[in-house]
Amino acid sequence: MALSDLLYPDNPKRKQELIHLHQELLDCMSTNFRATNELVGVLNEHLGCTITPIEMRESSTVKENCEIIIQVMSEIQHQVQKIDSDMKEKLEPVLYQKLYDIKEPELEKIAIAQRVFSIIFGEATSTAAMVAIKLLGSNHLTLTVSKLISLLAQIGASVLGGVSITIIGLGLEMILHAILGAVERSQLLTAVRSYEKHLAEFKAASEKYQRAIHEVTSSVRQQVQ
Repeated sequence: MALSDLLYPDNPKRKQELIHLHQELLDCMSTNFRATNELVGVLNEHLGCTITPIEMRESSTVKENCEIIIQVMSEIQHQVQKIDSDMKEKLEPVLYQKLYDIKEPELEKIAIAQRVFSIIFGEATSTAAMVAIKLLGSNHLTLTVSKLISLLAQIGASVLGGVSITIIGLGLEMILHAILGAVERSQLLTAVRSYEKHLAEFKAASEKYQRAIHEVTSSVRQQVQ
């Protein structure tokens, strides 16, 4: 009898649950890697950042790939915080508050940001200022980055965190063999249910993250046309 038959004796369809969960996670992570690199490209080109683009490592584990994207997301957070600090330091309090006033016209905010960047860099484009305003004003992006970092850490620490992402092509039996060292068989179904919950939250947060990045990058494309 196959190992998966021992673990799922009552419902043959559940044999594929684990592999489907794993594939959903990899698809979602892959999309997040692409979206993150798109934002990194904008930051590097228009704000003078030097963030290294990332790629999924097929020879690494889920946890290791989670750590890769967590690191670059943390760098993005740091850059946004630095922009905010520069604005707060160079601007009068009234002007600084205007950057976060939802009633203030965006063009006025961009003009204020461009003034600061001109002081810092000697010159600044309106595109750079617009990117800064989009990042500072996007609570959506800020919150989703923080949420994703938390969820990626949870997934990396889960029972499937130690599984190589390439094991997906080797079938269910190999995945089960890979994780049985981490939990007892009686705990496996509980672990999978927990993993399902993390994945559902991760997919929802990822969609918000990708939409927020698209808002920034599409604005840049319109600005440079």
